[in-house]
Parts: sequence; structure tokens; C-alpha cells
Amino acid sequence: MQVVTTQSGLGRIEDGAIALLDTAFPHVGAVLEQDGSLQGLASCAVRRRIPLDQATLVAPLGRPRAVWGVGLNYESKAARAGRGVPEHPILYLAASSGVLAPGAQVVIPQAATEPDYEGEIAVVVARRLYQASESEVWPAIAGITAANDMTARDVMRTTTIPALAKSYPGFTPLGASIRTPDDLADRDAIRVRTRVNGELVQDDTSAGMIFAVTELLSRLSWFAALEPGDVVLTGTPAGTGQDRGCFLADGDEIRVEVDGVLPLVTHVVRPADVSPHDHRLTEPVS
Repeated sequence: MQVVTTQSGLGRIEDGAIALLDTAFPHVGAVLEQDGSLQGLASCAVRRRIPLDQATLVAPLGRPRAVWGVGLNYESKAARAGRGVPEHPILYLAASSGVLAPGAQVVIPQAATEPDYEGEIAVVVARRLYQASESEVWPAIAGITAANDMTARDVMRTTTIPALAKSYPGFTPLGASIRTPDDLADRDAIRVRTRVNGELVQDDTSAGMIFAVTELLSRLSWFAALEPGDVVLTGTPAGTGQDRGCFLADGDEIRVEVDGVLPLVTHVVRPADVSPHDHRLTEPVS
């Protein structure tokens, strides 16, 4: 099952159209908070159907309570960066206020002189995970979606704090649809691709992860409880702007494609008068 949140309510994607559901839930996150599953939407009555290209899609989860991310989690990215494989996941927590709807514009702040894209597979939690084993992870996952874990590389370099480099408003585009795990052809090899202005720049599968989805969420759950509606971004493969020496510019279009879900498209608005001295955090913080 593939679920979307539209301006007209929740819907299932069926035969290239959206079946708007007869439910009072405003978004997928609200369903998970109450039911701990999306399965109830499979049998939900349909109010009406609208063509997919006529629907206005919004952030499928509303504003998640927690958005976790992991750095350097693909073999290809570690190799491109010339870095060793980490022994433990490099985890961070980004501000959920950075979540952006699919198809929306992200305005790059003046403080960020090296804005970058990171196409990723996002995992949505359905039921509470705390001190969970790897075998308990997939049964507690509501589904997957596409994410663009945008990063201000200059802010990362000068502050060494991932949360600051990734939490600007709009820096976490998420969506457009959520696919339930039972619909995935191969949970261990989910493909993720990123295109910038139509050019394919990232292409890998979750088989290339250093810490697979089950290991990543299991490890994280031993330090923090993952709650229904929480999102875990699972890392980005090689081919980011950092790897290519080419950062985002005004008018750029980023398209993240993840197996089984609608593509996530984001449009970049880049102010012309960018100055790295407009922000107080321009030197490393001790």
C-alpha cells in the first residue's frame, strides 16, 4: 500500500490516481500515533478519486516529533571521501521544523554558502522501539519514503555540529508517498537515486549501507526510544555536491527517487547576496 497526504486529506494511490479516504486523520503521523500501523487505511472507505497530477501533496507525516540521521553510512560514500568505515553509527538529531513538503521551494539562508543535497531512504516508525533486537525492527516500521537530507557543508565544517548544518527551515524535504514494508520487493536492496536538474548524480541501494536498516534502528533504540511517527534517515551514497565540488544554486531542481514511492522533488531558491559573515557561528565551537 502506498499512502499520501494531500490538502484534501489522506489517500491511497490506486491505478495512478489518489483514492481520498473517509477518515478524520489529517496526516499519516496522526494515524501512527493512534493506531501504531497504517493497515487500517487499506480497508478505509473512499470518498472520491482524483488524478494524481491534480492533487496537491503535503508533508506526509505533518511535523514528526523526531528526525534522526546518520552520517557516512554507505560504503560508496566512505570510499569517495577516503575515510575508513566507522565502527559505530554517526548519529544526530535534526530539528523537525526543517521538514519540507514535496514539490516545495527551499530558500537557502545567507549563512549557508555551500548548500548540498543528500538523497536518502527514510524509515518511518509505527510502534515504539526501545532496546530492540534487529528482528524486532521491520515489524515496527510503518513504511519508507524518500528524503533529501540537505546540509550546509560550510556550517558543518565551521561548527562541527550536524544539527546546525541540517536544521534550517526546509532543509529536510520528505515524501511524497509512504510505502508499507509488505509491498517492498526486497527490503535489503532498496534503490535510491538523486537527479539534479535531470542529471543522475547518486545511484545505490540499501545493500551498500554500512549499517543496515535493522542494525541501525536497533542500535539507536538502545539509547533513545523511537516513537510512532518518528523518522530515521538512513544515510546517503556517493555523488553529493560535496563529492562533485558543486553546490546548489538558484533555480536548481533536486529529484530523489526511492523504490516503491513517488519521487521527491525540491526547488532551490538561492539569494544572490550570500555572505558567510552574516551568522554568528562562523568559527569552530569548542
